[in-house]
Amino acid sequence: MQIGKRARLLLFILLALLPCPCAAQESQRQPLKLEAAVELALSNYPAIRAARAQSQSAEAGVELARANYLPRADMLWQQNRATRNNVFGLLLPQSVIPPISGPQLNNTSLESAWGSAGGLLLSWEPFDFGLRKANVELARATSRQANANEAVTRLDVSAAAADAFLTLLAAEQTVEAAQSGVERAETIARAVRALVENQLRPGVDASRAEAELAAAKNQLIQAEQNAELARANLAEAIGQAGANITIDPGPLLELPPASPPTEVNFSLHPLAIAQTAAIDTSRSRERLLDRSYFPRFNWQTAVFGRGAGAKLDGTFDNAKGWYPNAFNYATGVTISFPIFDIFGLRARRKAEANNTAAEQARYDQALNTLKTQDARARTLIESARKIAANTVVQVKAAQETLTRARTRYEYGLANIIEVADAQRLLAQAEIEDSVAKLAVWRAMLAAAKLQGDLKPFIEKAKK
Repeated sequence: MQIGKRARLLLFILLALLPCPCAAQESQRQPLKLEAAVELALSNYPAIRAARAQSQSAEAGVELARANYLPRADMLWQQNRATRNNVFGLLLPQSVIPPISGPQLNNTSLESAWGSAGGLLLSWEPFDFGLRKANVELARATSRQANANEAVTRLDVSAAAADAFLTLLAAEQTVEAAQSGVERAETIARAVRALVENQLRPGVDASRAEAELAAAKNQLIQAEQNAELARANLAEAIGQAGANITIDPGPLLELPPASPPTEVNFSLHPLAIAQTAAIDTSRSRERLLDRSYFPRFNWQTAVFGRGAGAKLDGTFDNAKGWYPNAFNYATGVTISFPIFDIFGLRARRKAEANNTAAEQARYDQALNTLKTQDARARTLIESARKIAANTVVQVKAAQETLTRARTRYEYGLANIIEVADAQRLLAQAEIEDSVAKLAVWRAMLAAAKLQGDLKPFIEKAKK
């Protein structure tokens, strides 16, 4: 009995020491900040993993190109049983009839004997007029292009995650403003119903107040829908599609301090670097084609042996042929030169030169686009700051308008239409004010992406 009580006591202590699953879930639902969202996107988004894998594959291509400098060694072992009938004559190159060595015999036989062969062939190009070096340079250029494309992907994914974060934050602020509008509409509707019930106002005023309340509720529903859609987009942008995410705005609801414009070297933008790498890759292909129309020198050394159970007199010895018993060695140089390849190489060289010109044109277009978008981003930042400063005045004026309209309505100096117009004006002003500061942040994000580095923007968002 005592043992049972001690076991239950020990089990109770262990259960008390175990972490609560609810606490773990709560810790996982901590509000997400902007910098954390960007880090999650860089860690989880599939496009980055794909770009990284392509970059590593290109790096392996460099090692593969370097391997062409090494000699080639081929080993062979063959065991067969065949007849020994041989004839004089020529066979054109083909892959169907096996060749037979040895002299032609006077008699033929369908008897067979064992045969064997084994050897080692060592091949190496002592010089290649720069062809292998051109292959290595092409592989390196391809690797640099893959790395540059990975940097572009990382920038795009980071900017998309930050933009999705700001979009969700703006949607949530819109929901709060719409909720305030619903609360005011309910207050006004209750006041109008009281006046109508006391026969101080006509019944049409109550109907109009109810219509305005329903419109405010519809606006709230639409705002909540947009917020949920923005939440789903943020979850997808950080690589956690379907997760229920809450965010921490931090200082993003405040107007960021103005900073002087900085000069940007757009040639250092990841997109420009990637396009430069594409130009280098195309030029490397041109150099490879330039090194392709040369003779190929191949030094070969072979050590081999053969064994046969067939004898020169036409008889067979089944005790032989199981292993090689006659050995040879050879060494020499083979020179091959595909003369008529020059026509195809000229056409390929011309096509690759045009590809290089096209890549250069794309580089120029990328710089023009970056410069144009940077000028637009600077204009958007300035305009967004002015609007953010003006929406404060707009909200204050709309609040005073609604207060005075309600007062005039209570004293019979205005109708319900004036109150409804003032209410809608205030709701719209509050929505615009709630997103005006975030519009400045979004314009700054666009400018940071055009500069090719989000770190300064994220540091401002932290402060």
